[in-house]
Amino acid sequence: MSQTGSEGPRLRKQTDTGSKADLPNGAPKSTKDDHPLGPPQFGALMQLLRIVGFAIYFLGSCLFIHFAQILGTPLYFLSKDDFYAYMALTKQYFGLLVTTMTQWWSPTLVRISGDKSVAGQLHQEADGSLRVHFPDRLVLIANHQIYTDWLYLWWIAYTNSTPTHGHIYIILKESLKWVPIIGPAMQLYGFVFMARRWAKDQERLRYRLQKLNSRHAGPLSGEQREAQLDPMWLLIFPEGTNLSANTRKASAKFAAKSESADLKHQILPRSTGLQFCLQETRDTVDYVYDCTIAYEGIPRGEYGQDIFSLRSVYFQGRPPKSVNMHWRRFAVKDIPIDDKDAMYEWMVARWREKDELLDKFLETGKFPASVEAVHIENGPDDAFKTPYINTEVKPRSPLEFLQMFAPVSAAVLVARIAVQLVDRLLGR
Repeated sequence: MSQTGSEGPRLRKQTDTGSKADLPNGAPKSTKDDHPLGPPQFGALMQLLRIVGFAIYFLGSCLFIHFAQILGTPLYFLSKDDFYAYMALTKQYFGLLVTTMTQWWSPTLVRISGDKSVAGQLHQEADGSLRVHFPDRLVLIANHQIYTDWLYLWWIAYTNSTPTHGHIYIILKESLKWVPIIGPAMQLYGFVFMARRWAKDQERLRYRLQKLNSRHAGPLSGEQREAQLDPMWLLIFPEGTNLSANTRKASAKFAAKSESADLKHQILPRSTGLQFCLQETRDTVDYVYDCTIAYEGIPRGEYGQDIFSLRSVYFQGRPPKSVNMHWRRFAVKDIPIDDKDAMYEWMVARWREKDELLDKFLETGKFPASVEAVHIENGPDDAFKTPYINTEVKPRSPLEFLQMFAPVSAAVLVARIAVQLVDRLLGR
């Protein structure tokens, strides 16, 4: 569910890193050409070339990755442990795809910060790249601003000190299950599809969480390796959908009905799904990690989905001026996961704190942050330390993306050699 507010102010071009002052409520909406980031960076011809290049790279890579998944499906009947390990490898490929796709078509500053609860866990290496030191098993919650939120969170998993971009699991709406190529691929990845009918979703979620709580021997299990828990980043958007005018109206309606205060910059969250996940994983997960996401360039009262569309971000050259991610963590033992009402109050309290963070961001262009949370390699002395890591989405190596094409290319090569051998044996 979501919240509502007054009609958004007229969009204006912004030239500084902070936000502008509020405009009067009821001011007219912006026109199509009145974009806060100004005119498109690219003309019509270049936009067309970018669309073609994007389609070739994204769809072509998706096909290679999905074919790689299909090549590995027989492993399920031979060794489930090896099957899950292989699917995690192909999931890493998709993490590489979204990382390179963002770097090439939508480069932007990413500003990382946190509070004292993540002290020392946000690290910037000497080459400027990000490295986070998060557990390999956690539940991750985030506010849902625009459709690309999950891309940046998947990239964060890629930057983890023990990379977990092959072990990220996302809870999605059921309709995405039937998207061609992408839907079957996500099913093989073990993503959880929710019909938003709890009686049906509960058993589906329990089955998936039991799988994620089971121990596997990992690849090469024939060597009598000890079974252990696989890494797991379980990503949940408690709001259930992204922020928009319609979802804000629904949130305000719910707030009025329940006689509670509405939020200003988010949708009121739901707690049932998160509570159930924490109950099922309480013995294998110690922390909930919370990310508050904000995109620079969205005027107060407007919605990110209207500013940063697929076309404007990837094809017109108008990505956010910066993507800001503020991190906190909470110990599961301190969360009232066995009390439904207390759990909901805990959830809403966290979202009100996030609302305050977003309000500060709109005022200053940055989140309030703790110096203790970050470490910058070869950075300034203590007296001049900054609580922010300024970085960008990029792979560790420019050629790392070629891994995506390796399994299918190898299979084609082996098949070609086999055909040639058969031809020779038969004297053709």
